[in-house]
Amino acid sequence: MDFSEIKAFSEKLTHEVGVQLLKDFGQVQAAEKADGSLVTQSDRWADEQIRNAIAKTFPDHGVLSEEVEHIFPDRDWCWIVDPLDGTTNFARGLPLWGISIALLYKGTPVFGYVHFPPLNQSFHGFWQGESGLELPTGAFLNDKPIHSSQEALTRNHFFNLCARSTSVLKNPFPAKIRMLGVATYNLLTVAAGATMGGVEATPKIWDIAAVWAIVQAAGAVWYPLQSELIFPLEVGKDYSTRSFPTLVVSREDLISVFEPLVKSIGTK
Repeated sequence: MDFSEIKAFSEKLTHEVGVQLLKDFGQVQAAEKADGSLVTQSDRWADEQIRNAIAKTFPDHGVLSEEVEHIFPDRDWCWIVDPLDGTTNFARGLPLWGISIALLYKGTPVFGYVHFPPLNQSFHGFWQGESGLELPTGAFLNDKPIHSSQEALTRNHFFNLCARSTSVLKNPFPAKIRMLGVATYNLLTVAAGATMGGVEATPKIWDIAAVWAIVQAAGAVWYPLQSELIFPLEVGKDYSTRSFPTLVVSREDLISVFEPLVKSIGTK
């Protein structure tokens, strides 16, 4: 596998899709899906464009996508696609939303690419883990290396919540809270060193697959709030409704600081 080709493909595809999405930004109507999240014609269009490009360029690879393909295929290589993360922001005219794609090997992400067109920011990273593959190393923002923060935690540092995790604010919190409305960006800010941690209460697999590779490549720590392993994904399993409550922190010693405050999220 040529990972320079994988990166170039991901960059070109997400940027091309992003150009059209910027034209639609704030101009489309959103409908509510069964899980309460929103979807627009732009989500569906972007999903189709990305799936078609993958099928044309990598015909032997499988695809799992938010809008269409939910059952994990029996393929060594599989892409996971979130064509428009932050649909509510997108539909309401808030300029924080992105396009997320991940490449998995035998059910586990080894590469992630997330492009945020309104910000002109693109994150990518490679994560070898236990894959046995020879991969490039590191995490990057606009092709510059990024690393999670190693600073001592103070009340002037940031921690990101999602809309479904605000119940944790019943207790005093040791950092300033931010809520961004985009699961990928919520956790990628930890990878970039801007925040000390973030939590997502109900992310789906397409919300986290690309980020899983990038944040760990940046030195951050991924801490599932449920006991089941997330990866490798299971062949034939439908991932349309399963959520993966997740805490990400900039370094391992902060798990003991933040996990007691957010652990109730994983039991809901």
